[in-house]
Amino acid sequence: MFKSIELFAGAGGLALGLEQAGFEHIGLVEFDKSAANTLMLNRPQWKVLCEDIAITTQKDLEKEFDIRKGELDLLSGGAPCQSFSYAGKRLGLQDVRGTMFYHYATFLEKLQPKMFLFENVRGLLTHDNGKTYQTILSIFEEQGYHALHAVLNAWDYGVPQKRERLITIGIRNDLANKCKFSFPKKHEYKPIMRDVKLDVNPSKDECERYSEYKKEIFALVPPGGYWRDIAPEIAKEYMKACWCMGGGRTGILRRIGLDEPSLAVLTSPGMKQTDRCHPIEVRPFSYRENARIQTFPDTWEFWGKLSEKYKQVGNAVPVNLAKEIGYRYFHGLQCQLPVHWQTF
Repeated sequence: MFKSIELFAGAGGLALGLEQAGFEHIGLVEFDKSAANTLMLNRPQWKVLCEDIAITTQKDLEKEFDIRKGELDLLSGGAPCQSFSYAGKRLGLQDVRGTMFYHYATFLEKLQPKMFLFENVRGLLTHDNGKTYQTILSIFEEQGYHALHAVLNAWDYGVPQKRERLITIGIRNDLANKCKFSFPKKHEYKPIMRDVKLDVNPSKDECERYSEYKKEIFALVPPGGYWRDIAPEIAKEYMKACWCMGGGRTGILRRIGLDEPSLAVLTSPGMKQTDRCHPIEVRPFSYRENARIQTFPDTWEFWGKLSEKYKQVGNAVPVNLAKEIGYRYFHGLQCQLPVHWQTF
């Protein structure tokens, strides 16, 4: 089994998908206590470090994770997107010192894994006019990796949700001709909300509630509709300042239909400009329904207050997307093994 370490692990969507693809996690780093507790609750055997990653990177990582430099098969994770004040000055790691990405790059420098997976929002490609991502790619190259990237929509990979992620993969230069990687092929069938198990009148411990006013307004919106599908004077009163904003404002008073995928699951169900109303009952989705949309199994428990559970689920990488990417990594790593060790 191939070994991996994950940074910024969150509630485990990426880690669980990679596990399902065949990876053994020898370490996960997550600063948020609730998310770290979720990881430990579901996988007591995982080594979870609930600490500031700045502390972790100062350690002897080979000793901490009991692995020699160059032996780790995969480093995975996605650092928060931040501007780099020295971008373009070609100072190497000093370009990004003080950012979360600096710590990801430091893990690469210290452990030199065979491959890495760096996931982030699609907007990273254009962040700071593209300078941020170009700096990231130059540092990957400096650390001795050949990198390639693609924007993948989770809906194409067994997830009932339109959710795009920027996936950057890296192969260590000495293995570039041995470890072959190709991004996963799109599935023929794309799941919709009818494929998701929906709850009936979930408790307040599982689901946020609308105010009576908001509930009355949403009751007017048909499944699959939004603010343009109700009387303009009612929509205008509800939207207030948003009424005068430009653009389609398609996320306002949005009620998801059964015959479409969900829009991207968010970290809170209560934001006016990104409403997501249930298709059958007039309420937000429960955190468990959101977890199903993110393709977490119902056996995966989330630790913390209701708001923390929503946040963990909304921040996660969809499990099925992670699994599909993991299969491609697993295949690529097998290519560098002696033929008699391979298990295609």
